This record gives sequence, C-alpha cells and structure tokens, in this order.
Amino acid sequence: MASSPPSLLLCFDFDGTLVNHEGDPPFHPALGDLLRDFRRRGAAWVVNTGRGLQQTLEGLASHNIFLLPDYIIAQECEIYRPGFFKPWKDFGSWNRRARSAHHHFMERHRPFLAAMQQHVTENTTAEFLMGDFGQVGIVARDESELDGICEVIGAHHALHSDIGYHRNGRYLRFAHANYSKGTALRELARLLRIPRERIFAAGDNFNDLAMLDHRIAAHIACPGNALEPVKSRVREIRGFVSEKPASEGMIEALEHFFMKPPSA
Repeated sequence: MASSPPSLLLCFDFDGTLVNHEGDPPFHPALGDLLRDFRRRGAAWVVNTGRGLQQTLEGLASHNIFLLPDYIIAQECEIYRPGFFKPWKDFGSWNRRARSAHHHFMERHRPFLAAMQQHVTENTTAEFLMGDFGQVGIVARDESELDGICEVIGAHHALHSDIGYHRNGRYLRFAHANYSKGTALRELARLLRIPRERIFAAGDNFNDLAMLDHRIAAHIACPGNALEPVKSRVREIRGFVSEKPASEGMIEALEHFFMKPPSA
C-alpha cells in the first residue's frame, strides 16, 4: 500500500536563506525546533541549493544543523533522498535526465559558449571559467557587470530556448533551461504527490527565482537579507518578505503562513 504524501513540503535555499554567514549564530536553533515540530505533524523539508551534495552535507554539519532534511536538491537541479545502502541516492530518473540534458547542452552549444567566452574576454573585466564535470561559468566584477552579460545571454535564449543559467550574485553557471531549482522542486512534488497548495518555497538570490513561482508553490517567502529583485518578485506575487535575515526570517515566514491565530 502506498504511503500517504507529506502534509506539507517546506523548501529552503541554503546560503543566505537557512544560513546567514555574518550572523551569530549563522543558523538559529529555534528554526530547527520548528522544523522538528512540522515533521512530527507530517511535513517534509528539503534544502534546494546550488551547492553539490557533499558540500551541502558539510555545510549542514558545520552550522550545527543536525536535523537532516528529508530531501536535498543539489547543484540547482539534482534530487536526492536518503538510501538504505548509502546515505543519499538519486530520487527517480530525474537526475539521469538532467545530467544527460546538460551533456547534450554543452555539446550542442559549443559555438554559443565560445562566442560568450570571446564576448566576456574582449568586452568585460569578468572571468570565463571552464570547470570540472563540464561546468562552465562566469565570475563578474560586480552584479551590474553580470546584468549586462545576462542581457547578451538573453538574446541567445530568444533564439535557442534551452540556453539557460544559474545565477547567484556576481556568479553564473550555464545550464539547460529546463533544469533549475524550480523544475526540480516541481518534479519532487510530483514524485511525492504533493499539490502546490501544500508547498512552501523560500530563497534570497537570483537562482531562487525559478522556485519562487506560484505555479510551483502556493506559499512563497524570502528573508530580510534577500536581494532587492527577489524581494520585489515576492511582493509582486503577494508572498511574504521577512524583516529578519536567514533562519530568523524563515521562522517569521513559517509562522505567517502556517501558525496564524484563528480570526475572532
């Protein structure tokens, strides 16, 4: 007999949303207590991050977050769940499809990537990076410089809809447009049979915008330290913008959506 789906799916970005690296403490233990309470009531929680899987686990441990998430979405699009024979394993066929799509993306768009490398080298002070495992990205001087580079990428996207990227501040990594924090969260919800009405999503940076979407999650929030474009998007869709940063702001957001006092 199939198990019942979670009562809620609580999805958080990691850096800047769960953890405030300038905060003391970086992760407020009261959020851990609140997540335990939600879990006792049938909710599941997921970390949705640009970090790799191992880097995510190391980050959780280094910030004394001992309550492991029920699911991890790593590198913006790879879905993992705890396994029997190893700590974490692929959930469904999504990761295999995502890796295959990225491989074909890199092969198909070699001319585009070469053109972007030439543009970045000749017209900006940014650095074009060729990383391990087929990762290609850009590190700009500042967010304003990367804004201009993103406009150039956008012109290519208009001609080839699969051209996409993950952006965090002044950092950018090229990716297939169909695989993002948003599409991964939507796939996780499909696998768990959770409707959007029972999904909460929160993030603070550009790469979180893909999941801060009312078509994916009914309850959307950002912490007080979120970038202004992220706050603007959340306000536009009538989400919740916390006053406090990171984990303290997430306490505010969860209380706002799920712990309102009954009306008189």
